[in-house]
Amino acid sequence: MIFSREYIGYLGRRTVKHLIEAKFIATSDLKATEELVTRALTEELSLEDRINDEVRVILEAYSDEMRKSGAQYAEMFKKVKTELARKYKAVL
Repeated sequence: MIFSREYIGYLGRRTVKHLIEAKFIATSDLKATEELVTRALTEELSLEDRINDEVRVILEAYSDEMRKSGAQYAEMFKKVKTELARKYKAVL
């Protein structure tokens, strides 16, 4: 993940604060709301890590074929990652 967990927690707290100040949300349990937002941010930001792991597994399965055909790992990684992002409807 490109951000530390502490920074994601900070972003979650700031996001909730701004949403409350702008009157987009109201909450009686500030701490629980901050935790929910932080958890959602963490899940969303870790999506790219999960996609990268899946790409590595796929390319590992096709490593012999890639060597035989002379395919470049970096190029194939990018193509497979793009397809998986489209499949999961992720914006990376």
